[in-house]
Amino acid sequence: MDKKAKVLKFIEFLDSRYADAECSLRHENPFQLITATILSAQCTDARVNIVTETLFKKYPTPEALANAEMEELCGVIKPTGFFRNKAKSLIGMAQKLISEHNGEVPDTMEKLIKLPGVGRKTANVILGNCFGSPAVVVDTHVKRISFRLGLTKNTDPEKIEQDLIKIVPPERSAEWSHQVILFGRDICTARSPKCSECPINGICADYAARVKKHLKP
Repeated sequence: MDKKAKVLKFIEFLDSRYADAECSLRHENPFQLITATILSAQCTDARVNIVTETLFKKYPTPEALANAEMEELCGVIKPTGFFRNKAKSLIGMAQKLISEHNGEVPDTMEKLIKLPGVGRKTANVILGNCFGSPAVVVDTHVKRISFRLGLTKNTDPEKIEQDLIKIVPPERSAEWSHQVILFGRDICTARSPKCSECPINGICADYAARVKKHLKP
C-alpha cells in the first residue's frame, strides 16, 4: 500500500472515531488563536484555556496587548510556564500586528513566521483553523504517529510537514491534524501504545516490523 492510499485508509478510520475533532484552544478570532497558540508551548491546551479566559478580557485587542505592562502580563500567563519569554513574544507579536498589518493577523506562512513567537507549527494552526488554508500541524503526536505508520522517515518537524503535505488531501489537512492528535492521546500513545487493539495496526509499518521480528525463529 502506498502512502497516499495509507493516508486515505487512516482518514476513513479517523472519521469514524473522531468526526467531531476540532481545535481545542478556545478562540473567537485569529488574534485570540495566535495568542493562545503561543501560550500552548510546553503547556496543556486545558491550562491555556483557563488562562486565556482572563487574558482575553484584560487584553481583548492587539492594541491592548501591545501596550501591556510586562510584569502584569507575566502575572496573568504565569501558569502556562516560560512566562517571561512568552510575555515578550506576545507583546512583540501584538506590536508587529499593529505596525505592519493594521492590527490584523496575516494569512500567509511567510508573514506569520516573521511575528515574534510564531514558528511554522503556530502558523499552520492559524492558517488551517482561521483561514481554511491547507496546513499540517506537526506536533509531538503527529510526528510520532506519522513516523510509526511509515508516512515519513524524517524526524525534523518541517521535513515531516513537507512529506505530509504531499499525501494528505489539502482540504482535510487541518481537520486531519486534530484527529491524529486525539488518536495519539487515545491509542497511539508515546509510551505503551495499544498496538494489539489498534483498528489500523494493519497499515502500521512500526507494528508490522515488530510482529515480523517477534515471529523470527
